[in-house]
Amino acid sequence: MKKILLLLLCLCIVGCSKDNANNVIKDFQKSVEKSKAYHLAGSMELNSGEETFNYDIDVMYLKDYYKVKMINTTNNHEQIILKNSEGLYVVTPSLNKSFKFDSNWPDNSSQGYILSSLVKDIKNDKDVKVKDNVIEVKVDYPNNKELKYQKIYLTKDGKLSKVEVYGDSDLPNIKIEFDTVDLKANISEDEFKLENYISDDTCENEENCESKTTMSNIEDAIYPLYMPSNTYLNSSEVVTSDADSRVILTFTGDKNFVIVEEGAKVENSHEIIPVYGEPLMLNDTIAALSSNSMYWTSGNVDYYLASNDLSIDEMVSIASSLGNSKTTLATK
Repeated sequence: MKKILLLLLCLCIVGCSKDNANNVIKDFQKSVEKSKAYHLAGSMELNSGEETFNYDIDVMYLKDYYKVKMINTTNNHEQIILKNSEGLYVVTPSLNKSFKFDSNWPDNSSQGYILSSLVKDIKNDKDVKVKDNVIEVKVDYPNNKELKYQKIYLTKDGKLSKVEVYGDSDLPNIKIEFDTVDLKANISEDEFKLENYISDDTCENEENCESKTTMSNIEDAIYPLYMPSNTYLNSSEVVTSDADSRVILTFTGDKNFVIVEEGAKVENSHEIIPVYGEPLMLNDTIAALSSNSMYWTSGNVDYYLASNDLSIDEMVSIASSLGNSKTTLATK
């Protein structure tokens, strides 16, 4: 009789645990799907394995519009991911420049700071785990296959408090902590207008008006720390003009590619650069990624990487390894 009672008690506990887990998931999904506008704010930490990059992050959503403002806390570099009826942009206000993407972001990739993305990940994973208001679920980052799963932390009343994204290790590669979670935010469509984040200065004397201001001048080449096998630096060329200079690095071997480096420029008239690709979080900045090229700004330097031989993973690895280190590569 005691064995039967013990078995029934165990079955009851298991059944209650499953019900509680299902309720946690359902309540979170319901709260997100009911929200017509939300505002999230907090901090984001990116761990590359060798360095840690910290951001202040502010997210707004209204209907199908999104605005994600990220500020690098080390250098105050600000960028904004903006999606409105005209398209998807990544805006860099300090350079008066934006990329316009042909993309269905944020639906094409996991995004730890977008609520609909978290719900989508939960629905797509048949093996969701729930323990103590923490939901563990698989992720889908097409441009970063190292990221495998995430933990979604909820408060006792079901509000989002933290998201951690993991690779194969037990340490989070991405950690997002939310200080503000308002699912009934009063947000105007004006928040999503591109013109609010750009400037168009005019010059009274056009003859003396320079269209660009160079933020820095390239004197030495910045080399990547990562290199595909059987690939070598073939040439390093410095091209100098009256206004600025640029470095052109050519790599040959099994994987041919070119890197162009030049001082970042501030445009007097806002510049929109079309990209057939995706925005990509790249350590201390947001890059523009296409099938055979990448463009990004870091440390007041514009980088352009192009190749018909490199995979996207290889391009990202090379770009991630390009810092301010003047590392000398072996030449063939």
